[in-house]
Amino acid sequence: MGQHTETALSQSERAAWIGSPMTMLRVAAERLRICDDNGKGSELAEIFLYGVMRRHYGALPAVPKIFHKQNRNDNAKGADSVHVVVSDGGAFELWLGEAKFYKSISDSDFDTFISSVENTLDKVAIRKENSIILGVRDLEECLKSLYTEDRAESIYRDIKRALAPETSVDGIRRILHIPILLIDECDITKQTTVFDEEYRNSVKEHHKERAVVYFTRQVERLKDKVHMYSEVRFHLILFPIPDKKKIVDEFLSMARRLRGGES
Repeated sequence: MGQHTETALSQSERAAWIGSPMTMLRVAAERLRICDDNGKGSELAEIFLYGVMRRHYGALPAVPKIFHKQNRNDNAKGADSVHVVVSDGGAFELWLGEAKFYKSISDSDFDTFISSVENTLDKVAIRKENSIILGVRDLEECLKSLYTEDRAESIYRDIKRALAPETSVDGIRRILHIPILLIDECDITKQTTVFDEEYRNSVKEHHKERAVVYFTRQVERLKDKVHMYSEVRFHLILFPIPDKKKIVDEFLSMARRLRGGES
């Protein structure tokens, strides 16, 4: 649940409750979706992707998508994650992520997921996510915590200029990354009790094969439909787990306890 405090709270809220971790967790849990429909577990996948973006890719903690939901019982509209990644030299990239929690990663699941990626790459959708970024006051504060005030203001101006409504989306596509997280209930992982070399090799080979199938299908469907498709960089993140129901149920049970036993 600790990672969820970043995805569901603004930076100012996290700073205000830094000495009260249980309060922070309770307020974050209040913004969770708790549902029994086919989307069960989807928000957990979004939180996981947020963690990957923050810890692996070094994204700024300034655009928590769950925080921007209007209704905790509705799915967050648009991309599942919205991030800005700034390099050591000050150049920045826009990352719009998709995340799903599946019982399997079959070819039919891929087709559904590719449709989500296509929607994320839509010009109107990109504009909408840009407006979220430009409307987040935390972004400038995050930059000031990393750079001198003059350097932070310079990078912030560059971001505002690049993502402004009057700027061509073609330029945005050149700095656009799409992280694609698929958490799947993996038979190899389910049947394994020892995390050894044999398991690692087996699961690597299985997911390499799945990755090739996924990107082959995505290229076939999107290369001629999405403008400047070849300019966009895609990152497929496959994460195997043994039991989806157990993980989701434990996560939601903890969230309910934090929310005072609400069902």
